[in-house]
Amino acid sequence: MTIQEQLTEDMKTAMKAGETDRLGTVRLLRSAMKNEEIKLGHELAEAEALKVMQREAKQRRDSIEQYTTAGRPELAAKEEAELLIVQQYLPQPLSESELGAIVDETIAQVGATDMKQMGAVVGAVMARVGAQAEGGVVSRLVREKLGA
Repeated sequence: MTIQEQLTEDMKTAMKAGETDRLGTVRLLRSAMKNEEIKLGHELAEAEALKVMQREAKQRRDSIEQYTTAGRPELAAKEEAELLIVQQYLPQPLSESELGAIVDETIAQVGATDMKQMGAVVGAVMARVGAQAEGGVVSRLVREKLGA
């Protein structure tokens, strides 16, 4: 079952169960998928759908951070609840140690020795891990390993 099919099924389930918060979030996710389809001009492949979900999760994390620093805990809590729903559609993220090992392997494969090759390493790692890691975390790990 694709992510889009799962969203449709979850929307029906949330409607029947009267889960208004979940229903609202699922509708937002379906809308984001539809907007991306319109933008690209074709139906989304599973990898494209995952990218949309990652973008939605990142938006929620950014909003949580902004609301927390602005002293708006009620809005941050709403975004956290939405983030939990979005994360259900994403693959399990890699642990920091697993990701660190992949970064080490990729640095060795690319032959990177300094920060000038950071972009190549980050790109290769992201191509390998896909939706199982955030770009910011990968960048931080690569920076730590190349900067040392």
